[in-house]
Amino acid sequence: MVWRREDADAAQAHETGGRRMAEQSGEVTIVGHGAKLEGTVVSAGSLRIDGQVKGQINADGDVMLTPSSQVEADIRAQNVAVAGRFKGNIHVKGRAEIAKGGRVDGNITSKTLVVEEGAIFQGQSVMDQQAAAAQPAQARPETQPAQDAKVP
Repeated sequence: MVWRREDADAAQAHETGGRRMAEQSGEVTIVGHGAKLEGTVVSAGSLRIDGQVKGQINADGDVMLTPSSQVEADIRAQNVAVAGRFKGNIHVKGRAEIAKGGRVDGNITSKTLVVEEGAIFQGQSVMDQQAAAAQPAQARPETQPAQDAKVP
């Protein structure tokens, strides 16, 4: 299902606590609640996941994982916001955000990382503009010890 930006604004503002990720490209592809996808998901714009995805996610825009989402994948996108359950690697050019109630088990490569109070992050984070733009998450050498972070 593809919604125009105007149709998705109200739902998106509610699920991200009113915060907006970087400017979206006009269309948002939605994987609805109850949907289960396995394989590679490619989006020319932004992507909102309410259901379950297992595999690979590539988006030219932003990726939003809502509180009802369960995702086991590697994500490549401009920005990512996680409010549900995520396992895998996140590789973004801009901002990665883990919202209250969200959980990330995996590595994050981004320019900016925000972990809100009540979020769980278990993995490694590389916050380097050059690393986010140039190196894939899998090829990055391990330079930091694994960290478990839980914000009360």
